[in-house]
Amino acid sequence: MTEVVPKLQEQFAYKSPMQVPKLTKICINQGVGGATQDKKLVEAALNEMTAIAGQKCVPTKAKKSVSNFKLREGMTIGTKVTLRSARMWEFLDRLIAVALPRVRDFRGISDKAFDGRGNYSLGIEEQIIFPEIDIDKVNKITGMDISFVTTANTDAEALELLKLLGMPFKNQRN
Repeated sequence: MTEVVPKLQEQFAYKSPMQVPKLTKICINQGVGGATQDKKLVEAALNEMTAIAGQKCVPTKAKKSVSNFKLREGMTIGTKVTLRSARMWEFLDRLIAVALPRVRDFRGISDKAFDGRGNYSLGIEEQIIFPEIDIDKVNKITGMDISFVTTANTDAEALELLKLLGMPFKNQRN
């Protein structure tokens, strides 16, 4: 962060270093598709997500019953975890340095997944790109959503912040 703040302050003409946007948290979410039929899939997803994040994750429950999906209100259908401070930085480092390069045909991540308020979302199709996951023990390959929450006011500020933090974007807009 010590190199990032002066560069952002210079680029966006902030008067104070406290105005420079910061990464506040990383939220990881995983939906388990076959959770209604097989309860073991949810347990496996909880264990995998806990290993990936380095922090215990919590199960997410269905808010409504949907008869077409054989889903009842209160059933566990996924997992989520929110990382802050040291665990967040450690996960970001592992994601950039180890996990993303293990994606097949990786050419960078899209720079179009910003929400207009300075937050970025990234979808991963396979959880096996993380070295913590033993491929032999995986029952089902599932994906996950990773959201980067920043204090940036615009998408341009957030994009520049994430670029300076080392995120490998493929479409470089300048």
